[in-house]
Amino acid sequence: MAARHPPDTVALMREALRRDRLALEQKFLQQGKASNLLAAHSKLIDQYLCRIWQQLSMPESIALIAAGGYGRAELYPKSDIDLLILLDDEPDEALQHKLHELIARLWDIGLEVGHSIRTVAQCVTEACDITVQTNLLETRRLCGNAPLFDALCKAVGQHLDPREFYTAKLREQQLRHARFDDTDFNLEPNIKESPGGLRDLQTVTWICRAAGLGTRWTELAAAGLITDTEARQIARHDRLLQTLRTRLHYLARRREDRLLFDFQTTLAEQMGITASVNRRASEHLMQRYYRTKLAVRQFNTILLQNLRDYLFDETPAQRTLNERFRVIGSLLEIRDEQLFEHTPEAIFELFLLMQRNPELTDLTAVTLRALWRAQLKIDAAFRKNPKNRSRFMEILRQPHGVNHALRRMRQYGILGRYLPAFGHIVGQMQHDLFHVYTVDEHILMVVRNLRRFTLGKHAHELPLCNKLMSEFARPEVLYIAGLFHDIAKGRGGDHALLGKKDAQLFCTQHQLSRDDSELVVWLVEMHLTLSATAQKMDLADPEVIAAFADKIKNDRYLVALYLLTVADVQGTSPKVWNAWKSKLMEDLFGLTRRYMKEGAATDRLADIRAQAATTLNLYALSPDSYRLLWAQLDDSYFLDHEAQEIAWHSRQLAFRANTATPVVKTRLSRAGTGLQVMVYCPDQRWLFARICAFFSRMHYTIVEAKIHTTQHGYALNSFQIMEVSRSDMDYRDLMNYIEFELTQKIVQGKPVEPVTAGRVSRQLKHFPINTRVNIERDRHGMYVLTLVAGDRPGLLARIAQILDRHNIRLHRAKINTLGARAEDVFWISGQMLNNPVESGAFLNELLEKL
Repeated sequence: MAARHPPDTVALMREALRRDRLALEQKFLQQGKASNLLAAHSKLIDQYLCRIWQQLSMPESIALIAAGGYGRAELYPKSDIDLLILLDDEPDEALQHKLHELIARLWDIGLEVGHSIRTVAQCVTEACDITVQTNLLETRRLCGNAPLFDALCKAVGQHLDPREFYTAKLREQQLRHARFDDTDFNLEPNIKESPGGLRDLQTVTWICRAAGLGTRWTELAAAGLITDTEARQIARHDRLLQTLRTRLHYLARRREDRLLFDFQTTLAEQMGITASVNRRASEHLMQRYYRTKLAVRQFNTILLQNLRDYLFDETPAQRTLNERFRVIGSLLEIRDEQLFEHTPEAIFELFLLMQRNPELTDLTAVTLRALWRAQLKIDAAFRKNPKNRSRFMEILRQPHGVNHALRRMRQYGILGRYLPAFGHIVGQMQHDLFHVYTVDEHILMVVRNLRRFTLGKHAHELPLCNKLMSEFARPEVLYIAGLFHDIAKGRGGDHALLGKKDAQLFCTQHQLSRDDSELVVWLVEMHLTLSATAQKMDLADPEVIAAFADKIKNDRYLVALYLLTVADVQGTSPKVWNAWKSKLMEDLFGLTRRYMKEGAATDRLADIRAQAATTLNLYALSPDSYRLLWAQLDDSYFLDHEAQEIAWHSRQLAFRANTATPVVKTRLSRAGTGLQVMVYCPDQRWLFARICAFFSRMHYTIVEAKIHTTQHGYALNSFQIMEVSRSDMDYRDLMNYIEFELTQKIVQGKPVEPVTAGRVSRQLKHFPINTRVNIERDRHGMYVLTLVAGDRPGLLARIAQILDRHNIRLHRAKINTLGARAEDVFWISGQMLNNPVESGAFLNELLEKL
């Protein structure tokens, strides 16, 4: 084996490389030109690689080849250095030792290389894989056997079919886009892989290289694929993405392609972006990025279509739709490239035709380009034109394609031009820690959800919503309310009240009937009310239902608000919506509808007791089995629980009202997911805190707690719990585990161990929530504690321990987690709450400890 290079030489070279890279970084941070940095970094690595190649006296018969991004001289600071060591024949033992020494030396001096060792024939064989073929397309020789490299280039070229390559890269892009579909407009996007990222631009240049059309945007313009103006625009977007990725690598000190919250503020500062009155500097930066990605997707679509026309000698079937449009294959095309210039009204006609002809899959490149240019034609005169207003309403009233039409209009810049208020929120961030999408994407998600309610194939997801939507006349009022419900975010002030004014103006301009206009405006103003009532108020209190019903004009208003609320909460984040929230909202809807039809129940207490008794009779339980238990329960228990819950409790406690042994029972939650847990035992200090700590350590979250103390001193507590992370344990085993282990915890009665504050999420770290607590008395004289705080593991357990330390009795709790934000409500009582000094100390401890 060849002698290794002296350690001091390796150390010197490693230090020199570190200094040279640092110098490049400092120069970049001063000048900010990413393209210069990428080329200079590639050149620097070239020099070190060639120097080591020479130091080790590598054989002249082989060659060292740069591949991938390094091959095209775009080496990002923390990216791997892709190398191909090209052999003229299978390596003997001596050469294998030599190659091993080469790779070890590269790592020793600090070069993170990814390498392959192949002959020309092996390269051709491996090129059946599209990734390998793409890497071989971007190779360049660094040192070694030049004729061998030429032979590789010739062999790759001979086996490269540009049309097959186009088809493979297009399929690869479609799969990548599908993979990132749910995170396309999320708040921490991947600027390389997500739709509209760097990879979309690289896909185009790879295909162009395979077709021999060049790789620079100016070369593509010269080939007629794009115009000179488009070449300049796409180069500007390319520079922004390159700059962001380069700065990300330096900030993260690793290969990082996600615009994480950790780096957004610093990135904005480095790029000279400043905050405005209502927006952080990072929000301005991210809006610039999101608008860039929309443009990149547009150019990507145009170029791929033009490349298809160039590569494939096909004459798709054509047919005329009308005097302005025709169909080419499955694409819609304008018959006159200047159509939108002299007849801007045809813009909305285009979207209507796409809706009415579902066989159409997209627009031709000619049409896309004309539509892109025509954005400025959507001015004040266009917006005032009655024909355009009428056509926009037609789009919203179509039975199919409303969601696709609005998304296309957003993509091509049309929707933001027609509705300027929408244009302002395109790409706008939301830092409330439960919306995971930009404002415009959230709005379109809400409209999408409303449309899904109309489709029978999705009826199994939310049957009630599907039924209500199928009976709802003129559903376009819901889509309009969805478009405007958050449209005023980022302006400062109450976005519901500001959005209400925008909605009123839209309805007036588009000649909606008085009834529909009033409904839209009311929905925008009240869109948070149903969710807040369902998740923060006591739905067992008839006065809560009555107060909510007083805000509702009629049944159509109630149905509309329910449908919009479900669509809205579903559209915030996949993690925010769950079966428990669905049940709460459905319960409020049902209770309110009944109240509006029948009025307040004359004797609700008697009705609940009768319903529970009827259910128990179905289980062949005589009144004697639960009479003693019911005698110890006051009216508040019956009013606080549904009849089926009372029946379940009574079945489990039949003939056991005075048992000394704790009774812990579980069942699958009627909400559809999670569990319902009943705990019955002689009341004891720290019981609620002990139960909370138990579930916290099991990684379950309590979403509702009903705490009741019987007249003979027993605690009868009921909990709805949801799993935070999926468990591999069978649910029956899990239920048995909870029943046994929690019973043991209660029997042992050991002091409750302090629950440590869980780890703060990255979102909370960068966008912290100041803990807010408030106590006020409700109409029944009970104290209501409202708490808003950053959510973290063990939060509820720590709250429970603070309540117990201050001898505060908990009667009911509603736990509402919105992403990284906790909004909890507790109904409590205790002597110290009547003392301003003691209650102040209690509130201060909550603020300090949470």
